[in-house]
Amino acid sequence: MLCTRHLCQAAKMAFQTPPEVLFRNVLRHKSVTAARTASSGSGLPSHFQAAMLQDLGQPMVVQRLPMPTDIMKDQILVEVEAAAVNFSDILKAAGQYQVKATVPYVPGAELCGRVRAVGEGVKNFHIGQKVVGLASKGDGAFAEYCLLHTKTVLPVPDALSPVTGASMIISYGTSMMALTRTAKVKAGETVLVTAAAGATGMAAVDIAAHVLGTEVIAVCGGAEKCALAKERGAHHTIDYNSENLREKVKEITQGRGVNVVLDQVGGDIFLQCLKSIAEEGRLVTVGYASGKIPSIPANLLLLKSCSVHGVFWGNTSVTNPPVFFKSIQDTMTALQQGKIKPYCGQTFPLNQVNEAFDLVKSRKSTGKVVIVPSPNS
Repeated sequence: MLCTRHLCQAAKMAFQTPPEVLFRNVLRHKSVTAARTASSGSGLPSHFQAAMLQDLGQPMVVQRLPMPTDIMKDQILVEVEAAAVNFSDILKAAGQYQVKATVPYVPGAELCGRVRAVGEGVKNFHIGQKVVGLASKGDGAFAEYCLLHTKTVLPVPDALSPVTGASMIISYGTSMMALTRTAKVKAGETVLVTAAAGATGMAAVDIAAHVLGTEVIAVCGGAEKCALAKERGAHHTIDYNSENLREKVKEITQGRGVNVVLDQVGGDIFLQCLKSIAEEGRLVTVGYASGKIPSIPANLLLLKSCSVHGVFWGNTSVTNPPVFFKSIQDTMTALQQGKIKPYCGQTFPLNQVNEAFDLVKSRKSTGKVVIVPSPNS
């Protein structure tokens, strides 16, 4: 059984700064004295494989890199057992993310693995310990080994599978914050989730149905994705490839509309959702997978006394750390209680990382797509 108390205490010590900010500061101060003799497990190889991006918008190439020998203060070396593909990874690699990546670098932000070496001053982690963490653009997760700052690492029990560990922090943290803090969802309300068969969408369906006790409408593209969303907890589904979203919402809610929308598509889907919202409903926008940022007709907000909110989950680790911690804490608690079950739709070996990106970009993926560097992980 997962120990929630220990996990929550660890969460308060971890994730103080988002990866982009934290590692910008860490890398800027590489002159900081390295550990004189880092503690490490035996048998570390001299080199490891990593997916290197040489130019933005180009495919990654798996290369052999030298194993780090000087581990900085408050750093740990993690052997990566699983690393999740997030849409932000794809945007960064294409040069389309809010934070511009500097090439060359190893992409990948979210991982699960084992501690293999620790730097000077590290007291909360030990060799062989299983951890989940957020990597930086300079020390990416799509590799066999990854250097992490202890502030971005959280210890987890051995019983947690690597794929599950790599699948939950970003998607579930985002969804938990959006639904509980931002939308303030109440039991018995109706929640509509767009792109519901994707990583964040499926996490939102899981939380809304099994943690918050709401009636969930999952909006997906295709019959197979709709069937999966229903299997994972949705009470109703809408296939936007063949059904009219607004008409189906009217039918399902008997004309009342939905209380809450979690949208990550944007474009016309966002507008259809806004027009389908109930009196005093709340729409939360967390992304724009369609590539189209919608313009909000303010008259609809007035007519329905409804509201639109945005959630930039990673940034809250700087702007509101307690809220950020709570999203992780609540996710860990729900996992410990057996209420949520993170879903991985497909795994890829490291040498197929570009194929994994292509699958997510094609919008044919379901749940989380995960890179497993070693077939034995």
